Amino acid sequence: MSNTTSATAAASSPESDSYGMTELNREAQMGGLGTETTDREVRRISLADFEQRREQIADELWSAATDIGFFQVVDHGIDMAEVNHAFEMSAKFFELPREIKEQFPLKKGQNAGWEFSSQVRPSVGTPDQKESYQLTLPRMEGLWPSEEELAGFRQTLLDFEHKCWKLAMDILGCFADKLGFDREFFTRAHDPSTATYQSTLRLLHYYAFPDAMLDEPNVWRAGAHTDFDALTLLFQRAGQGGLQVLPGAEASSQAWTPVEPSDEAITCNIGDMLMRWSDDRLPSNFHRVRAPRRGEYTGPRYTIAYFAQANTDAVIESAAGKYPPITGGDYIAQRIAANFAK
Repeated sequence: MSNTTSATAAASSPESDSYGMTELNREAQMGGLGTETTDREVRRISLADFEQRREQIADELWSAATDIGFFQVVDHGIDMAEVNHAFEMSAKFFELPREIKEQFPLKKGQNAGWEFSSQVRPSVGTPDQKESYQLTLPRMEGLWPSEEELAGFRQTLLDFEHKCWKLAMDILGCFADKLGFDREFFTRAHDPSTATYQSTLRLLHYYAFPDAMLDEPNVWRAGAHTDFDALTLLFQRAGQGGLQVLPGAEASSQAWTPVEPSDEAITCNIGDMLMRWSDDRLPSNFHRVRAPRRGEYTGPRYTIAYFAQANTDAVIESAAGKYPPITGGDYIAQRIAANFAK
């Protein structure tokens, strides 16, 4: 099945225009505190000897993804020194004076640039307690700090983004195998050599929590949401927790499972795009970053996320026809509009 066509083919479909954004409607109902449980395992999967073990790895990825929608990968091929360097550059960027960061404002609807407490989750209706810098390759004109402002930042992020893309395509290739697509199906849909590429590398800085905010009931580092993309890779730092996932089986009870942060493991989750492509066989589950509590680490939290988002002209069309076709561009535009303050 082809995964790319002209953007107008899907965008002009009445079914596409009338699509009710089921994911968004579900998200608006997920603002409660709920409960927490450690009964579910977020599985850790080794990608060592990837080509030789591909079939076994694909089976393990599929099992974890169809169960909880979240998993962690180790032996993933991105050197720890490179991960650490990317985090160092991230911290240096967020330490820049605000007047410098404001020179690179988030481009509306483009997932590129710096934003400051502007993402409002429909689940809670309040801004996330964070700032972020987003890199989307074709959209970065005028959004890079100069070498004088932050030496090495641009090249470090470009190199790191490419490594994330390669890893994401390896994992998505395993899902293509299991779904009956050809192995390069998702790689073609996430082609970084074209102007339609819209996968995003996002640096995130969650603010340190002042003591006065610790007892506020409706303050979140990131409110409950699903991801817009096909696959998310999340790099975390040990000791900087807060990420929780709500498997579909627990949605009615809102029993949230903590995801332990680790320097060496990359936390991965299925996004809404891949859920549509798979006719819901691969679930895109809710997750959130809760605020710290008294007695827990309350300092800043840094993460780096790579969102594999289908190119704007790629058509997301499920094999069984459960969902109407929609282009990657139209889909992301709808979701961004619903999640950022006007």
